[in-house]
Parts: sequence; structure tokens; C-alpha cells
Amino acid sequence: MKRLMEKLEHLLELGGIRKDVTLLVISGAAVICSLLKFQPFPFDMAWIAIVLCGLPIILEAVVGLVTAFDIKADVLVSLALIASICIGEEFAAGEVAFIMQLGALLEELTVAKARAGIEKLVHLTPQTARVLREGREEIVPAEQVRVGDRIRVLPGESIPVDGVIVSGQTSINQAVMTGESLPVDKTVGDFVSSGTVNQFGAFEMEASKVGEDSSIQRMIRLVQSADAGKAKIVGIADRWATWIVVIALSAAALTWLLTGQIIRAVTILVVFCPCALVLATPTAIMAAIGNATKHGFLVREGDALERLAGVKVIAFDKTGTLTYGTPEVVKAASVSEEFSKEDVYRLAASAEQLSEHPLGKAIAAGFRKAGKDSVAPAEAFWMIPGRGVCAQVEGKAVLAGKPELLREQSVPMTVPAEAEEALRQGCTVIYVAVDGALAGYLALSDTLRQESAATIEALSRLGVQPVLLTGDHENAAAAIAAKWKIRQVRANCLPEDELTAIGEYQEQGQPVCMIGDGVNDAPALKKADVGIAMGGVGSDIAVDAADIALVDDEGKELPHLIALSKRMMTTIKLNMTFSMALNFAAIVLAIVGTLNPVVGALVHNCRFGVGDYQLGILTEMEEKEMTVKIIGLIVGLLVLGAGLYYLVKEKKDPESRKIYGVVSAVGGVLVIGCILSLIL
Repeated sequence: MKRLMEKLEHLLELGGIRKDVTLLVISGAAVICSLLKFQPFPFDMAWIAIVLCGLPIILEAVVGLVTAFDIKADVLVSLALIASICIGEEFAAGEVAFIMQLGALLEELTVAKARAGIEKLVHLTPQTARVLREGREEIVPAEQVRVGDRIRVLPGESIPVDGVIVSGQTSINQAVMTGESLPVDKTVGDFVSSGTVNQFGAFEMEASKVGEDSSIQRMIRLVQSADAGKAKIVGIADRWATWIVVIALSAAALTWLLTGQIIRAVTILVVFCPCALVLATPTAIMAAIGNATKHGFLVREGDALERLAGVKVIAFDKTGTLTYGTPEVVKAASVSEEFSKEDVYRLAASAEQLSEHPLGKAIAAGFRKAGKDSVAPAEAFWMIPGRGVCAQVEGKAVLAGKPELLREQSVPMTVPAEAEEALRQGCTVIYVAVDGALAGYLALSDTLRQESAATIEALSRLGVQPVLLTGDHENAAAAIAAKWKIRQVRANCLPEDELTAIGEYQEQGQPVCMIGDGVNDAPALKKADVGIAMGGVGSDIAVDAADIALVDDEGKELPHLIALSKRMMTTIKLNMTFSMALNFAAIVLAIVGTLNPVVGALVHNCRFGVGDYQLGILTEMEEKEMTVKIIGLIVGLLVLGAGLYYLVKEKKDPESRKIYGVVSAVGGVLVIGCILSLIL
């Protein structure tokens, strides 16, 4: 039996969305033909809709009941379909089947399946390594490297495995692992991670962690495990389905027993079908997604906004989210009477103009951007990896770099108190010496996004607690947090630490939204209840791991997105309340015999249109304008339904058919006009 059910599930999944759209078009045409009594075949055209749309619903209900005794909305729908067929109301059965499958298609279109981004992570894994064996260099597959092997890494190459530098010094771009915006200087004895990139000089290392134990492979496993742990949101209709089925069956059975009229019982089943519940969520989400798109958000998961509405904590990665991830000179200072701060800046920019280090490039670019004098030519340029640069500028010997560089070149120096303060604020300090004497220093810091402070404040007003998770050291993290009034900060975070922090909040019953931009943020984006990636500057892997991508990197729109998600959920609840109230009114009319199955099916159409009032709420219309359009839609649906019903009923009276034909046309035009005005 289990194998049979599995085959049925596989059969139902064949063809995908294209199949569903094709079947819906054919079924819709068949339902209209049945309503208009157009019967080119020896059977009612509604049977086409019953077979194409109704049969999959019945099969899904059977699979759910047999495999897991899962009572969902499709159980009640199946009962209504079968009952309508048994009493000869083929049109009612076909119409209900069509409406339900239309709702399922909407849901399928809005719930995009997240891509894990694992393949792209695998591409980051170095494929080869330069292994030194018996004095010879051999290029071997990275997976063949063993613990203790001596490996040579050239400039620009990715480090194949984890290990310790045994010879040479360099700067390593660790953004893939830590998200740090600036390269980190490494020398003998320092640990280096696989997947990170060697920026400058060649070095030799000893492998300590290889294969599945390497950092990049751990990253892949983290993404996989975090993805598996994310709960999937089930449909609201399915959450309430058990109670709906019980109430509907009880009402139908009692009506049949008390009145002796099975047609009334069938009508109750038809009007009780939870079409509105099934359609409430996807239609509201579609409207909200459209609104979010206008504000620069690409919603990749249909239920992401539903989850976002319940978020209590929003965790920020610093680099690339609250900052631009690019250093800039924030201060130039002189400690010599011979040189002004402008002289110090100019000489440093001239010496760094040939440098390929991000800090050197930032100094030269910042000088030009500031509209200063053009940089002087640099002669005898010499770059010392991990230390700084030396050059002849305007006949002067200029050094720019770390204190170690100046001391190695016999330049007497003590770190100025103001420079120490800049270091405590999270800045990187470049010292400048001219002709063997300390002239001054430059302080560089990551570029802050101007809108970040206002964004943090707005999020706090919405009841969401901001948290800073960053791979930067404590000083930089604390300085940034203080500027933006973020009370909770976690510095020196590796991907594992970010996962741990998010898990702690989730264990406390606080849903978390994570905002990041780098590969290192991918596991956290997956682990969080909602992941938002900076789509413009962020890596493809971060975007693939996230539920939502911020296309233009304008974080100022984040409060709007959260407010939108909350409005969306409120709208869904209001829509459900309204629809269920209309449902119960229709049930009362069915019990007293006012409604028959066909009219009850038409009520579904009216309720479907009325239930879409959230489209107006979630777009930014004026309330009065929106109300007029919603009322127009309701009136149009009622006029259209009444016109079509009596058009079919008046089979012999030509004059009456003309009148009801005109009424139907007027109602149809009104409906189309209102729908277009709400959507466009």
C-alpha cells in the first residue's frame, strides 16, 4: 500500500506548473460551457473539470489519509465533490474542483523553492594543491593532501586545506570565512583556513586539517544542516481542516436527518468547502510580494513574509550590511612640525599609488576623491607583505605601514595617544615616516551606511530587537554598535558562532531574522527563521541561502518590509474572518433550502472575489479609493453571479434572456475593471 501511495504522489507531481496551468485553462472553459448549457459531447462539460481538477484532489486526500491519517482541507473538498456527483449536480462539482485547484496553483507559484547554493560553495573549494615532497613541487588534487604535508601557496591562489604557515608572510582575504572587509596579515606560526585567498607573497604551510575536516567543507555541512532544521510553514487551511471537516459533516448530517432532503446536505458541503481559507494566504502573499518588489526586495520564499511577521530579533552582519565593506580615510594627523596633516596624507597617497593592498588603494583613492593635489610620482617602490610600502617621493624616503615596518627600518617611534584611541574605535592605523622620522599617521575605517542609524531606530519602534554579529574584533564591533545604539553585540564571530547565537535566541522563543552579504553568512541565513541577503554587494551564495534578497542594498527599506509583513498577516486573518462569516451565512441559507448546490458554488466565486480585498490593503492606495474599488468588486460579482444564474434558468423566454445577458455583461465589466484597478 505504501509503495502504491508513493507512486500516486509521483504521478500527481508529474508535469509541474505547466501541466497545472493547462488543466486549469481547459477546466475553466469546461465549467463555463456547462454553465451556459453548451454540450457538444454526450455528457455534461463539467465532467472535464471534475476529472482534470477534481480527481487529483481526491487522490491527494486518499494519499494523506492512508499514509499519515492527515485530515486536510482536500478531504472536505473530496466529500463535496463526490456528494455533488451522486445527486447529479455535475456543475457544482466541477466549479468547486476548479476553484480549489486555482488556489493550489496560486500557492505553488508564490512559494518559491529555496536553492541551497551548495554547488557554488563546492566551486569555492580549491581543486589542487602544490605539495612539496622530497624537494620537488607536485600539483595534486586537494583531496589527496594529507595531514603534515608541506604546501606552497602562490599569490592569488586559494588555500587548499587548513594549516599553519611555516615559511613566508602575506595577507589573507578571509571574507569567505569571517566576512572581514580587510585582508589579515599572516606570518610564520599563524593559522590559515581552506577557501581563503592569498593576496600577496608566496608562503609555505603545513597541513593540519584536510578533506572533510577543512574549514570550507565544514561550511558546506553547516549550510546543509541549517537548511534541514528550518521549519516549513503549513497552510492555514490545513491547520484548521480537522475542525472544518467535523463541523461540515455534522451540519450536513443533522440537516439531512431533520429535513430528509439530501440536496440541502450536499449544498452545505459545497458552501463549507474552505476555498477562502486556501486562497487567503497565497493571494495576500502575492499582493505583499508585489509591494515588496517596488521597494527593492526580491522575495524568494512565498512563506518568508509570513515568518517575518513573527520575528522578534534581527541579527546584522556588520560588513556589507551596516557598512559598505570598503575602507576609507577618516583621519590624517601629523606628529612633526616639518609636515602638515595634508603633507602626510599626500606623501602616503603618493607612496601607496602602486600598492595592490586594499588599504593602500583606499588611501590613494581617498586622496584623489577629496580633490587634493595630484599624487607625486613614486620611485623605487617596494612592497613588503604584511608590513607596508617603501618609496621615493619628491626626493624623500617615505614609509607607510605598520609600526613593525618603521622599527625594522630603524625609525624611532612611539604610538601617539590619538592613534591608540583610533585603534580602540576599530580603525586601522597606517603610520607614515619621512627620511627616517615619524611624520604622522592615517586612520582608516569601514564606510558606514548613512541610513543605518535611522533603520535601527525604526526597527526598534516596530518591536524588533537589533543584534550585531560580526567577524571583526571587539573594538570595531563595539564602536559600530555604539554609533547605532545596538545593545547586543557578538564580535569575532565565525560561521559556527553565528549559528550558535541564532540558535540561542530561537531556543528562547524569539524568532530571528538574519541579514548578511557574504559566503560566511550563508549558514546563518539558512538557520534563521528568515534570511535577508544584500543582493547588490552580497555573494551569490548568500543570496541563494536567503529567503529574501535586497536588490539595491538600501537597508533603509527594512522597516517597511517588516511592517508590510505584519500588515499582510493582519489582512489574512481579517480575510479569513470575513470569509468564514459569509460561509456560515450561506450554510444557514442552505439549511433552510434557499441555496441549492449550483447557487452555493456561485457563492464560492463571490467569496473568492470578496476575499481578495487584501490586494487593495497591501498596495499603497488611499483608504477611500480602496474602499470604493472593493465595494465595486463585490457588487460586480453579485450582479455577474445573479445574471448568469437566471440567464441559465430562463431557458425559453428570449426577452428575459436578453435582459439577464445584459446584466451579466455589466457585472462582468465591473468585475474586470475593479480587478485591474486593484492590481495595476
